[in-house]
Amino acid sequence: MPYVMVDIEADGPIPGDYSMVCFGAVIVEPDLNRTFYGKLRPISDQFVPQALAVSGFSREECEAFDDPKSVMEQFRDWLKANSKGRLLFVSDNNGFDWQFVNWYFHHFLGSNPFGFSSTNLGSLYKGMEKDTFVSFKHLRRTKHTHHPVDDARGNAEALLEMKAMGLKISLR
Repeated sequence: MPYVMVDIEADGPIPGDYSMVCFGAVIVEPDLNRTFYGKLRPISDQFVPQALAVSGFSREECEAFDDPKSVMEQFRDWLKANSKGRLLFVSDNNGFDWQFVNWYFHHFLGSNPFGFSSTNLGSLYKGMEKDTFVSFKHLRRTKHTHHPVDDARGNAEALLEMKAMGLKISLR
């Protein structure tokens, strides 16, 4: 059951009306060297300038990105090539990241290889610490840059640290 840490950047609050700009994924394992990065052309004319600015890309740059269906096919194929068994989607803000990845998989490919659930990294840590006000972010080693591979890697580092602290997870 491989854990796949995912981070996305979007140009608005919801999929369909707005677009996923780019996303990154990291297979959670000690060396964290199996990564995926995709940049997707907008699917809508709508965008929130402040949301898009977080990604570091202009609207004009985004319009030259790859076809979303093709990127999702590449991601599906990468997941298949880099994992065995049931995939576990994990992210820092799974309420946001999951909705975009799930919507894009179902909209463009008809199914989501992650199934119907996801895990929130922050909630795992809060449970470990028995404190709903604590943050896991000090466990990251990679700087949070809003490049989704960097951010997914930092979050994967935090999950590995949580495992070292006693969280019972299998990374096979």
